[in-house]
Amino acid sequence: MNAIVTDIKSKFHELGVDIPAEKIEERLEKLIVKFKVPQEEAKRSVVNFFIKEYSIPKEKFYGGQGETSFSKVSDILEDGKWVNIKVKVVQLWENTHGSISQVGLLADETGTIKFISWAAAEVPAVEEGRTYIFKNVVSSEWNSKMEVTLNKSSSIEEIPDDMHIQSRPKGVASLVKVADISEDGKWVDLKGKIVQLWENTNESISQVGLIGDETANIKFIKWASAEIPTDLVEGKNYLFRNAVTSEWNGKLEITLNKSSSIEEISDEIEVNARDAVLTAAMVDVQSGSGLIKRCPQCNRSLTKGACAEHGKVDGVYDLRLKAVLDTGTITQDVLLKREITEEISGITLEGAIAMAADALDQGVVLEAMKQKLVGKYYTVSGPRVDRYILVDSIKKESILDHKLLAELINEAEAF
Repeated sequence: MNAIVTDIKSKFHELGVDIPAEKIEERLEKLIVKFKVPQEEAKRSVVNFFIKEYSIPKEKFYGGQGETSFSKVSDILEDGKWVNIKVKVVQLWENTHGSISQVGLLADETGTIKFISWAAAEVPAVEEGRTYIFKNVVSSEWNSKMEVTLNKSSSIEEIPDDMHIQSRPKGVASLVKVADISEDGKWVDLKGKIVQLWENTNESISQVGLIGDETANIKFIKWASAEIPTDLVEGKNYLFRNAVTSEWNGKLEITLNKSSSIEEISDEIEVNARDAVLTAAMVDVQSGSGLIKRCPQCNRSLTKGACAEHGKVDGVYDLRLKAVLDTGTITQDVLLKREITEEISGITLEGAIAMAADALDQGVVLEAMKQKLVGKYYTVSGPRVDRYILVDSIKKESILDHKLLAELINEAEAF
């Protein structure tokens, strides 16, 4: 605390204001000790109190005397420092937290750093690809990585885009394997095969799914704001350039933004994912299973005949299963693609189309699959991604504990 007191006192002294150290310490101690306010927030509160007390313009205090000094991103190494930086906004991230106005990635010629603009700061919004001066932002450390935050003392000024930044920080290899992706906030190039595209209802996301190479697989997100024209297709191979690694819920993923590009390649990539193996009873087949239609351009499943990306389209029929397996101690969601669904259900795509045509209802296929599959034991294997096992193989088992099975089904129907 003594260091903070000394810092505050010296900054006011530079402006000709001599504040007794004990007055500063008294307010700091009350905030930090009694009200458990974080040190940096307490410091900001005390500074603002005395700025108001002595009628000092904020810009005069925070801007200091003479020419404004700027820090390079690579030099921001210490927590709790006030800095000014000239940076380009290279990516804005999706944000659902009400207290945060914007969050994303900034860069200069030396590196990149995450920024958070708090809603309470009431500073102007920034745009991807534009260059700004950020004044009076605070450095902070989170999960052993540095970031900067904007508060009510901060300001943003757009300047001419004369900054030449590298697409990636120095020292990062131009091409990485999935298994080598180990930290967030890195720019990477990646060759991989699209293992699966997932359903997406978030308008800010263009496509989301799983990409893999011979070492492992990883989730990817292509943001709508990236405006990348390439529509990814399952089973095809691509080169991602200038993707950014990020961590979400303890797992790494890659995101594609306005600085990124996608190129379909002729390389044939064999995906070597680590498989999960599970033997359990199938207790539910969820809605969205059975006979569905997909967009012919991006392979998304359609909702009421419309693709989230391409609008009303003439869909292509497909089969899939979204099921729940239960071992008696754990439940597991699994996804089965057309070939595996046909194998285990005995219903082919052509047969499913005929069933739906006869009944004038696609729902009959789902009901038929439930009758055939629910209540039986299976061994499944495939890569585990988020809450799903993406089933590569499935085998019906002869194990049958009628009492346990009845209990599992009753529990599933209760939800």
